[in-house]
Amino acid sequence: MHRMAVILAMLLGAVPLAAQEPQCNIALSPDATAACNAAVDAVRAFYPLAGVIVNGGNPVLGTAGALGGFGHLAVTVRANAVKASLPDPSAASQRPVPSSFDGAVPAPMVEGAVGLLRGMGGGLLAVDFLGSALIIPTRIHDLTVSSNATRVSDAALGIGYGLRVGLLRGAFPVPALSVSWMHRTVPGLRYGTLGPTFGQGDQFQFAMDLKADSYRAVAGWKFPLLDVAAGIGVDHYQSKDTNIRFHDDPFNPTNTRTVVINPANTRAVAFVDGGFSLAAVNLVGEIGLQAGQDQTYFTRFSDFDPKAAHVFGGIGIRFGF
Repeated sequence: MHRMAVILAMLLGAVPLAAQEPQCNIALSPDATAACNAAVDAVRAFYPLAGVIVNGGNPVLGTAGALGGFGHLAVTVRANAVKASLPDPSAASQRPVPSSFDGAVPAPMVEGAVGLLRGMGGGLLAVDFLGSALIIPTRIHDLTVSSNATRVSDAALGIGYGLRVGLLRGAFPVPALSVSWMHRTVPGLRYGTLGPTFGQGDQFQFAMDLKADSYRAVAGWKFPLLDVAAGIGVDHYQSKDTNIRFHDDPFNPTNTRTVVINPANTRAVAFVDGGFSLAAVNLVGEIGLQAGQDQTYFTRFSDFDPKAAHVFGGIGIRFGF
């Protein structure tokens, strides 16, 4: 029976065998295989976008050098955003798969930096502790927070921590320089709600968490009323035990199948910050670019190229002393 279904799918041209995800070769019908492929590709496309919202660019918006040792503190309230398009889980068998959401996804964040070590002369090896709390909004159609996720109201809460090490304190024309590492997590997001039977409601759903490690090198200058910083970095994203569910047999309409994947991806980023400095208050903006990457997608999506680079941005208010 399985062999006949595969042959039929090849003859119809709906889901060529060579264009199937390895995890989806178990599907028993063309529509089920299409749903599985679309869900796997949706996960691969979605979690780097979620990752760049979590990480942003500069870990301390608008700054480049370390704070200068114990007793120095910076707190930033910021909002990151990236343009995203999410596939419609109720139309996974269409070609191309249409979007159920297409627009900017914002995420508010509170960041903190605390000076630990002053370092040597010139700012070498000054150390700051970094922390962050991010709210991932779920007012997006088909996106919800899992019941066991850490949350604030109906939004998922992501926590981050890390270190920044100063290399130069900087004095014009020499820039301040620093490198940093941050680890951030977002637990328990679910996209789609599987219909009660085959052909009803959404054709797939997936549940995933997100872990991201970001590495940054930042250079910048401070002027009397203006802060300028620019940086490059690498983000590594991973999601363990992502569960994908779909109906797998039109002749047994309540039967479902679960596929588990463990996606991981590394992306380069570049960003520029600029802001106005008003004593202890700074108004800062950021714009950046996450490099694109081909993750061997087998599903075509409407209005969205998952292989393309993605522009992200952020605005914030930083308080420091």
